[in-house]
Amino acid sequence: MSETIVAQTIGGISVDLFLLISDYVTIAIALVIAYIAYQGYSRNDSRPMLFITAGFVLTFGGPGLIFIASLVFPLSPLVVGGATQLTETFGMGLILYGFIAPATK
Repeated sequence: MSETIVAQTIGGISVDLFLLISDYVTIAIALVIAYIAYQGYSRNDSRPMLFITAGFVLTFGGPGLIFIASLVFPLSPLVVGGATQLTETFGMGLILYGFIAPATK
């Protein structure tokens, strides 16, 4: 018996490609949010906004860059997963610190 593999598609593109595109749309939106937070830091000289900006960049931009690096360089899945978790955790910690840190000038 031969099995026929049918690729799942959404609107003519594969599900994997659709999910990859949606990941990078999410990353782009997060980087826009980080840019707006950076503008808030610049305008108000608010140090907590700087931590929030860095947190968004690391949490959302870091995994995207790590994935691209894994396509260019031969990295093991363990290294990619560990680096992704590390950047996301550190970024979320920066965002949390930005929310609880006192705004001093």
